[in-house]
Amino acid sequence: MTLSTYNLADVWEAVSDRVADRIAITCGDRNLTYADLEERANRLAHHLASVGVGPGDHVGIYLTNGSEYIETMLAAFKLRAVPININFRYVADELQYLFDDSGIVAMVHGDEYTGRIADTTLDVPLLAVGRDYEAALAVQSPDRDFGPRSDDDRYIIYTGGTTGMPKGVVWRQADAFFACIGGGDPMRSNGAVDEPIQMLDRILDFNFVAYPLAPLIHAAAQWTSFSWLYCGCRIVLHPGSFDPTSVWQTVEREQVNTLVMVGDAMARPLADAWDESGPFDTSSLFAIGSGGAPLSAHLKERFHRMLPTTMITDGFGSSETGAQGSQRIKPGDAPTAGVTRFTTLGEGTTVLDDDLAEVAPGSGVVGRVALSGRIPLGYHNDPEKTAATFVEVGGKRWVVTGDMATVEEDGSVTLLGRGSVSINSGGEKIYPEEVESALKSHPSVYDAVVVGVPDERWGETVCAVVAPVVGHVPTLEELVDHARSHIAGYKVPRQLVIVDSVVRSPVGKADYRWAKAVATAD
Repeated sequence: MTLSTYNLADVWEAVSDRVADRIAITCGDRNLTYADLEERANRLAHHLASVGVGPGDHVGIYLTNGSEYIETMLAAFKLRAVPININFRYVADELQYLFDDSGIVAMVHGDEYTGRIADTTLDVPLLAVGRDYEAALAVQSPDRDFGPRSDDDRYIIYTGGTTGMPKGVVWRQADAFFACIGGGDPMRSNGAVDEPIQMLDRILDFNFVAYPLAPLIHAAAQWTSFSWLYCGCRIVLHPGSFDPTSVWQTVEREQVNTLVMVGDAMARPLADAWDESGPFDTSSLFAIGSGGAPLSAHLKERFHRMLPTTMITDGFGSSETGAQGSQRIKPGDAPTAGVTRFTTLGEGTTVLDDDLAEVAPGSGVVGRVALSGRIPLGYHNDPEKTAATFVEVGGKRWVVTGDMATVEEDGSVTLLGRGSVSINSGGEKIYPEEVESALKSHPSVYDAVVVGVPDERWGETVCAVVAPVVGHVPTLEELVDHARSHIAGYKVPRQLVIVDSVVRSPVGKADYRWAKAVATAD
């Protein structure tokens, strides 16, 4: 077919026609070719249309990883509808909020979630995977007989904030194609295409296997999956709960070329599984990356020792920006001590100060990461938050995130952390991520989250909520002494709470509300 738009369904259809016989998805023992996936998505699109889904309608996806997740996204795109990601860990009140806010008109869900849905007031057509899904597809047409689509069709990703309720980030599909999905260039090395039809020149002429570990409810997993599918590659989906030993076995079995995880919460168990059950055959693996959460320095060093011939990439960005920058450790390079300095920046990325002026390199000024160019339209159903986050300066529209950063003399960006969870102790700003990284390099600390707690003298002081390594219980004094060799004295913890495990989101992001409640409990 001739490709004339960057619409996500149009790009998929053009690519799938070119590589119909290649395997598109592997999940467990199931393999689907591009032709298989295209036919199943068409059948599902016809089913959704039969229950009233049309252009602009929102379709909920309440699933764990599986081919059905990708099928539902593609089916929605084909109808010019909008897939809505639903966190499978939400309970009734959280689900009710998301259902109400997103305004979904139909939903594809796991049969295991039927009871949770019944606990809400949602009243829309439902299709249960594991019960009715295959039968519904079987009676529908496999034909691709949908109307024309547009670059302006919408893509929405709901992001679960660390301090508030989830919010839906609204993108034009053409903007998301470049900012989030790489414009058909997952390695971001060939530059942007000038015309949509040139996308087909990006299809790789060799087999390539990508393995995104995060649940597809997470932006990074969706973006990674589609970026490689649009290049004619195979993606491996991790079904069920995260099992680090199974991950390494899958890398061996499927000859994975690139493995994508989310921060320390996945990296630490993977490294432990390597030590306990490895080594594994990773001769096919040329890159391992993290997106959505930074990797601590000690884990980068550990992976560099484990996988000396593999490139390690640490990326940053958000649901509001897409991919913004990266730090790459190539085979033979020594990992840098810093965990958050990004030397490769996407076009339009900068740091703005409080007056919305660009921070001068080497000035030491702390500002907020910002992006211009291909950015979202705003937040769904939230004009106030949209106005606060998407601003116009000098005739240019910017998205200004909550990520705080400085610009080094060489133009690289040092990410400090989220301003919304920063701690103000005696007038000094302390970013939890920096303290957490220092603590997690202690041999007795398995995981840690840092929050501010009230202090009569300083206003707030640092409290570390720590899950220790089995058989070890570090003292506050031990952690303070260790932290002082990594961070300034005013940043070290003054209080310590030991927990069995740290509560995180399904993709490993810290739950600061939970940590605050634990730290301040009597």
